[in-house]
Amino acid sequence: MATHNQRDTSLVATSRTPIITMRRSINFTCLLFLSVMFLPFCSSRDTDNITEGTILYPGGTTLVSAGERFELGFFSPKGSSNSTRWYIGIWYHGSHPPIIVWVARRDDPPIGRTGSFRLVDGNLQLWNEGQPIPLTDVGGSSSTRFAKLLDTGNLVLMEGDGSESILWQSFDNPTDTFLPGMLMTDDFNLTSWASQDDPKQGYFTFRRAQEGDATKYEVMRNLSPYWKSGVYGKFIQADEMFDIIAFLLSNYTMTATSLPTGTGPRYALKKIDPYSRRINPYSGSTRLVMNYDGQIQYFRGVNESKPVWSEPTSRCSVFNACGKFQSCNDKNSNETMCRCLPGFDLRRPACLRKSLICGKSDTFLNLKMMKAGKQDNQIRVDSEEQCKQKCLEDCNCQAYSFTEDQHQGRGRGNTACYTWSDELDNIQEFAQDGGNLYVRVPLSDIESTNRSCGTCGTNLVPYPLSTRQSCGDPLYSGFWCDNNTTQLYFEMHGGGRYRVTDINPEARRFTIQVKDASSCTNSGLVEINQQLNQSVAFSVRGRCSGGQNDFSTGDPLGSVGSIEVEIEWSNPKEPLCNSSKDCDWPHATCKNASDGSTRCLCDSGFSWSSFGVNCSLGAGEGSLQKRHKVKLVSIVAPAGVTIFILVFGGFYYMRRQHGSNQGSRESTQENPDFRLYDSEKRIKMWMESRQFDEDDKKGIDVPFFDLEIILQATNNFSDENKLGKGGFGPVYKATFPGGQEIAVKRLWSGSGQGLEEFKNEVILIAKLQHRNLVRLVGYCVKGDEKMLLYEYMPNKSLDSFIFDRRRCGLLTWDTRFEIILGIARGMLYLHQDSRLRIIHRDLKTSNVLLDEEMTPKISDFGLARIFEAKQTEASTQRVIGTYGYMSPEYALDGFFSFKSDVFSFGVVVLEIVSGIRNTGFYRSEGTMSLLTHAWNLWNDNKALDLMDQVLHETYNRDQVLKCINVALLCVQEDPSDRPTMSNAVFMLGSETVTLPVPKKPAFAVKIGVSTTASSSSKPELSSVLSTTLEQGR
Repeated sequence: MATHNQRDTSLVATSRTPIITMRRSINFTCLLFLSVMFLPFCSSRDTDNITEGTILYPGGTTLVSAGERFELGFFSPKGSSNSTRWYIGIWYHGSHPPIIVWVARRDDPPIGRTGSFRLVDGNLQLWNEGQPIPLTDVGGSSSTRFAKLLDTGNLVLMEGDGSESILWQSFDNPTDTFLPGMLMTDDFNLTSWASQDDPKQGYFTFRRAQEGDATKYEVMRNLSPYWKSGVYGKFIQADEMFDIIAFLLSNYTMTATSLPTGTGPRYALKKIDPYSRRINPYSGSTRLVMNYDGQIQYFRGVNESKPVWSEPTSRCSVFNACGKFQSCNDKNSNETMCRCLPGFDLRRPACLRKSLICGKSDTFLNLKMMKAGKQDNQIRVDSEEQCKQKCLEDCNCQAYSFTEDQHQGRGRGNTACYTWSDELDNIQEFAQDGGNLYVRVPLSDIESTNRSCGTCGTNLVPYPLSTRQSCGDPLYSGFWCDNNTTQLYFEMHGGGRYRVTDINPEARRFTIQVKDASSCTNSGLVEINQQLNQSVAFSVRGRCSGGQNDFSTGDPLGSVGSIEVEIEWSNPKEPLCNSSKDCDWPHATCKNASDGSTRCLCDSGFSWSSFGVNCSLGAGEGSLQKRHKVKLVSIVAPAGVTIFILVFGGFYYMRRQHGSNQGSRESTQENPDFRLYDSEKRIKMWMESRQFDEDDKKGIDVPFFDLEIILQATNNFSDENKLGKGGFGPVYKATFPGGQEIAVKRLWSGSGQGLEEFKNEVILIAKLQHRNLVRLVGYCVKGDEKMLLYEYMPNKSLDSFIFDRRRCGLLTWDTRFEIILGIARGMLYLHQDSRLRIIHRDLKTSNVLLDEEMTPKISDFGLARIFEAKQTEASTQRVIGTYGYMSPEYALDGFFSFKSDVFSFGVVVLEIVSGIRNTGFYRSEGTMSLLTHAWNLWNDNKALDLMDQVLHETYNRDQVLKCINVALLCVQEDPSDRPTMSNAVFMLGSETVTLPVPKKPAFAVKIGVSTTASSSSKPELSSVLSTTLEQGR
């Protein structure tokens, strides 16, 4: 247009020139005529409509609305002019990079470089690779029809007969953006992009939801609510949308009286005509965007990089982020984000009361800066005490809140009492816009003893931890309760004060939030420990959580900076006292202790319980003096036993050898049940043999089985009872008298590696108890025979199902998903929740057994390694594991850590989803591993193509995609990029968490393979496809 006006001005100037030749005038006139004739073809950017014959190409011309507010044309999501992925869309004119507000046929494959957009026979069409793709399908054919881009951002198809009637409009087919002039109705949805550079439909949808007479809005994550407006009712107003947004969604037809009361400014606006060529001066460049990460965002201007309003703003503002009676703190890491309120126990997915309410001893938790789901009642009272009494008088009252009512009788300072009769949900703590909340609990559920310090907000402070002089043990002081926020802090020697994020009384541990990731380094942990070591009561356990492992990168709801260190407190002594009156529990007397202090010592016949803070029946501890006697006896007694064994050992051995055969037969006949020997006696004889090192001299917590009984139960290890074999040796089914079935794993004679595995496993697994770990029933050692006895798994191993085309259909998707969750929970127990911190090092589908209910049981701990509290990784010169499941840093460099197990877990998940082995994988396009194949499908937005075809009738789309996403995160090449098992469990179990985008996985590397060593006890024939690798270094 500017060029055209300049030409007009030039023509006028020429006509006023007195000296001009006729030839020059004629030439200029011809030039002007030709310019006008070819103007539509030379400068398509100056037009706002498409007619028959107009063609738009990728990287070429565009349409611009008359007021130069919006632009239509081809765009590439990554902004490259050489891209092969093009879409037709509308964006704000002049925005760089383009702010896309609408995309045509977003779920179709992208347009190639030779594609086009045109009007053919009265309908808009996209062309790709010479094939037409209709955008509109309006009946009839007319060469006079045209499409026009309006200044509202609306693309309309109109009749060209003078009536200009609207046949189709883009406003009726929105994508992820709501513009002024649109109208939010019950069937009008905004659906997010799949990712930042993929316009396809994503996981999140914004829509209107009618609840009675009230109009609400919600974000859905597939079919589950992800965020809702008005969740907190009148108790908390901060989640309400600005009034201007409600006006926008109603196309400015709502009146002030019909608006929900909110916190935003009020506007008096007029309805916008979506077909108008003029812009409502109030609309500006406002827009509402359903972002790909799950946030609904409101922008006021084109140049604004941040929205002026968005929800959800944190992990805790996600709808039902935690279960009922669970408090959510988005400043904590994923591990401690959701916690049961004091007086409640976790019964997934919610927390339940320890005791029923409505007793005379009921009290209230004092919680400040809190949010909670919408209240059930609002009562007019004169004081907070009246509000409290009203709740106590109602047995259904679960909680109350007293506040100044700012929304009824404005300016009169009315008070309001809110009460909750249903179970509390959507609880948030440490919320800047929160209020005071009082949750009803029996006093006995939060004060087990007068010595404990009670509660501080959502933390129950157990004995001996002390927040003040009048409670706890002075040796365990340093805790401070901020009464303004009801948050608990821990102050170390030297002045460092840290917020306490969780307390576990049973494990005698608590976690503190540190400022930066440097505290999680070895030197950082040492520094914290040095501050703690000034008191003998506390020590760093050596576990850090949060930081990068919380996957906050790219996730606006991530817990950035939430890094936590776990601290352990020592077992406390009896409480100090001045007189027996201070010993306010039975069977305790104030006496002088051996350490010179005066303490509440338990009477004879009773022992001190530090957890219950009482004296319980039993002479286990009795008193400090009693324990010193016990220590003396414990030193003298073993010495006597040792002398006895040395004197009579030779005689016993000769008698044993002479009568072993006859005794075994007689024992079998006299006692039809298998014989269990005392573990300590057996392990002593075993460890004294020359076959075991000094490091092996540890206690075994499972019974010993006599070889003759095992021979009888397995019919002398007959082939009929053989279940299979692995690198360790064959596995047999044993049936004992009474019908008990047990699996016997028999060490191959002369296998040096098997011997090490045997010692490792029998000592290690006996100390582990979890429903997703196989249970060790017992062991047997006699001469060269060494055997482990496990609970029998009738369904054998997982790989016998998923890789068998005849049996894979027996595992529905629900069963596979539960198996994945079970494996994840079992690995989390090994890494974090067990008494020991264990790396499995050989997790694979053949080492996952299935019981009669298809519950997964992780087995084969022959290669497992125990990590000390502060240890995070180790290396070995002897790399042993299974090709296809080993992480690259372990297979190539011998380094292993908890993240090595995470890698193996990712491979197992991909195999469960696909029903395909990672090892031996090949595709015609040259793909050499399942990981590569999964990564390619993920990048091509065809992840569901990875799923086992037998699952098409049972699968859950969201769960399948989530499992693939988590698996790809687990197999990333850099161990620091992989999640911890706790994060993997959280991501798999959460319905609302937004998962990060995985990086390129570590593809399989071909290296030398030996089939001579394996820890596999897979009860079926071994295969070259699951070769166990041993590489000396």
